[in-house]
Amino acid sequence: MVAVGEAAPAFDGRDQNGAPLSVGVAGSAASSLARPPVSGAVLLVFFPWAFTSTCSGEMRALRDSLAVFSERSVGVIGVSCDAMFSQRVWADTEALGFPLVSDHWPHGHIARLYGVFDETAGVALRGSFLVDAEGIVRWSLVRGIGEERTMAEYVAALGLVS
Repeated sequence: MVAVGEAAPAFDGRDQNGAPLSVGVAGSAASSLARPPVSGAVLLVFFPWAFTSTCSGEMRALRDSLAVFSERSVGVIGVSCDAMFSQRVWADTEALGFPLVSDHWPHGHIARLYGVFDETAGVALRGSFLVDAEGIVRWSLVRGIGEERTMAEYVAALGLVS
C-alpha cells in the first residue's frame, strides 16, 4: 500500500465521459497531478461498486461537500473497477459533479498501484488518498468493502495540504 510521504503512483485513465485524466508525478520531473480536469491537490477515493447503497451514500456526501474541498484547492476523483459507461449513468443519476475514473481495464490496475485491490472480490477496497500538488501522499485511509468513510475524516485531513 502507498504510504504517507511517498509519491502517489502515476496513472492515466479516462473519466466517466471518456475524457483523459492523469494523476501522480510523471517520472522525477514536474507533477502532472490530475490535469485535466483538476489542478492542485486531489483526494482519490476508491470505491467497490457504483449503484450500491454505501458507495452512493459516500459519493453523495462528497458531492454535497465539494465546496469544502474547493476552498482548499483540493479536487475529488472517484476510482472504481466499474466500466466507464456504468460510471457515466451513475454519475449523471447522482449528479456527482466530480470525475470518476474507470479502473475496468486492465482490471484493477490503478487499485493495485495504490495497494487497495481486493483479489477475492475483484474490486477496490474503500481506499482514500489525499495527494498534494507535488504528488506526495499526505493522508490515507483504507477500509474494508462494507466499512463506510465519513466526511469528518476527510475534512480533518484537509488541514494536511496547503
